Amino acid sequence: MTMRKSLISVLLCFSLLMSSGCVYRANIAQGNLIKQEDLDQAEVGMTKNQIRFLLGTPMIDDPFHSERWDYVYYLVLGRDDAIQTRWVSIFFADDHVSEIRKEQELNPAL
Repeated sequence: MTMRKSLISVLLCFSLLMSSGCVYRANIAQGNLIKQEDLDQAEVGMTKNQIRFLLGTPMIDDPFHSERWDYVYYLVLGRDDAIQTRWVSIFFADDHVSEIRKEQELNPAL
């Protein structure tokens, strides 16, 4: 009888140990999800208010570089690397868009 109890205890401990490695990792979405059709409407010459209305509040609005807004987005599903990334920078001169950099490279291992 004690042999049976010890075998059950060992199997129970082994199963608990094996199941502890299966930890759920939630999906993580960070930043501004920018639709391509909204980005296509952004043009040189638009005002800051027009860009904010079209694309939303920028992810990075640096007070030391007020003439540049960065929109960054990445999506991570579970334990995988980032599967969707986007980084758009918009530069302003006199509160009007002077340059739009659409497809910049993000580190895929975020």
